[in-house]
Amino acid sequence: MKRKLKYYRLIWLKHDLPAGLSVFLIALPLCLGIALASGAPLYSGILSGIIGGLVVSVISGSPLAVSGPAAGLTTLVAASIISLGDYKLFLLTVIVAGLFQLLLGVLKLGIIANYFPSAVIKGMLAAIGIILISKQIPLAFGYDQPDFWTSGFLQLFSAKNFLGNFNNFNHHVTRGAIFITAASLILLIILQQPFAKKLKVVPAPLLVVIAGIITEIIFSRLTSGFSLKQTQLVNIPSNVFANISFPDISKIFSSVEIWKSGLMIGALATLETLLCIEAIDKLDKRNRISPVNRELIAQGIGNMACGFLGAIPITAVVVRGAANVDAGGRTKLSSFTHGLFLLLAVLLIPFVLNKIPYASLAAILLVTGYNLTKPKLYLNMWGLGKKQFLPFIITIIAILATDLLIGVSIGLLISIFFIIQNNFRAEYKITKKQEFHINIYDIKLNSNVTFLNKVKLRKTLDMIPEYSVLTIDGSESNFIDYDILEIVSEYANKAHDRHIELHLKGIEKVSITAVH
Repeated sequence: MKRKLKYYRLIWLKHDLPAGLSVFLIALPLCLGIALASGAPLYSGILSGIIGGLVVSVISGSPLAVSGPAAGLTTLVAASIISLGDYKLFLLTVIVAGLFQLLLGVLKLGIIANYFPSAVIKGMLAAIGIILISKQIPLAFGYDQPDFWTSGFLQLFSAKNFLGNFNNFNHHVTRGAIFITAASLILLIILQQPFAKKLKVVPAPLLVVIAGIITEIIFSRLTSGFSLKQTQLVNIPSNVFANISFPDISKIFSSVEIWKSGLMIGALATLETLLCIEAIDKLDKRNRISPVNRELIAQGIGNMACGFLGAIPITAVVVRGAANVDAGGRTKLSSFTHGLFLLLAVLLIPFVLNKIPYASLAAILLVTGYNLTKPKLYLNMWGLGKKQFLPFIITIIAILATDLLIGVSIGLLISIFFIIQNNFRAEYKITKKQEFHINIYDIKLNSNVTFLNKVKLRKTLDMIPEYSVLTIDGSESNFIDYDILEIVSEYANKAHDRHIELHLKGIEKVSITAVH
C-alpha cells in the first residue's frame, strides 16, 4: 500500500501537477469567457470549472479527460436563460440535465460512443484545432474585443469580428501583445526540443505565463508604445463569489419549459462528452479506454452539483483534454489539480491572475491547436484512401461551416454511405460457365446479406436467361435477411415457368403469402 501511494505521489509530482497547472492556465480565461458568452454571471463559469475538476474527475474513470463549461452549449444556455427569464429557474434545468445524464449512465446507454468512426473523430479533433487557432489569432495580435470562446469558425468573418472590421484592426493591435505572443511561441518551441529536457521540471505554459507577466510589468513601467491595455489582460473580480444564486427547488415542476430545456441541455452535453471521451482516448499514448457509462454518471452528478451551486452546465472538453495530454498528464489527478488551482487562485490571488496577458494564453492555445491539426495528420488520412479521407475532410468542413454536432452528424452519414456502398459490392459473387451449350450460373452469397442488397440481387436474377441452370449458395452465410429469402423464394416459384433449373444451397424458402 505504501509503495502504491509513493508511486502515485511521484506520478503526481512529476506529471499530473505540472499538467494540472497547464490546464488551469488555459481553463481560467475560457471559464470566464464561456460564462460571459452564455449571458450568465462570471462566477458561474469559474464554479463550473471547479466542479468539473474536483467532483467529476473523482467519479470519472477517464484518466485524461477534463470537464468544465463548454463552448458548444453557450447558445442553448443563453437561450434557456432568456426564455425562463430568471437565472434561478435556469439552474433547475441544469439539475434536470444532470439527472437525465445520470439515468443514461445507469441504463448503460453510453455505448453509443463506440459507433463513431475513427475518421470522423479525427476530423472533429482537426476542426477543433483549426477553430482554436482562428479564435486565438485576434488575441495574439492584441485585439481586445475578440469573440474567442464561441465554437463557430465562420463567425470570424462577421461584422463584429476583426476580419469584418479589417480597416479598424490596426487601432486594436498593440506591439506589446505581438511581442509577447512571438516570444511565448519561441519559448514554447524551444522547450519542446530535446536539449531543453532539464527545463521541463517547470511546465512550459507556466514559464510562458511568468515571462508574459514580467514583460507586461516592464512595458507598463516604461509607459512605452508597447504597454498593454487593461482589456488585454485576464480580468477576475475580487469578489467573484459574492453574489452566488441558488435554485428555487420548489418551482421545478412549475413549467414544462424547465424540463424541456433541461433534457435538451442534457442530450447535447451527453453527445459532446461522448465525442470528447472518444477523441481524448485516441490521443492517449497508453491506449487506455475510458468507461463511457461511468463518465455519464460522473457528468450527471457534476451537472446536478452545478445546478445546486449556481453554475452553468459542464461537459468533457476536447481543448482542456488535449492540453492535458500535451502537458504530459498521466492520471485523473491532473484534472483534479486543475480544479484545485482554479479554486485557490480565485480565492487567494486574483490580483496576480489579473496580470496575465491574453497574448500569453493565446500562444499556449495556438500550439495546442496546431498539435490537433498537424499537416502530418492530413497526409496520413490521404494515404488511407478516399473511404477514410472523405469522411475526415467533410467532417472538418461541416464543423467549420456549422457547429460541432451537425458537422459530426454529416461526417457520420458520409461514413455510413461508404459502409452501404461496400455492402453492395460485397453482397455476392457470380460465376458463369457453359456445358453442352447450356449456361450454368453460380451465385455465392457472402457472410452477411441484408435488405440493402435486394435491389441489385433482384436485377441479377432477372438477367439470368431462359434454359439456364442456376445455383444460389448461401451455405457460408452467417446472416441472410428475410427480404433476401423472400426474393429467392419468389424467384424459385417463377423459375420453372422460365425454364430455369434452380438449386438452393443453405437457403430455406419462405412462404410468400405470409406477408400479404
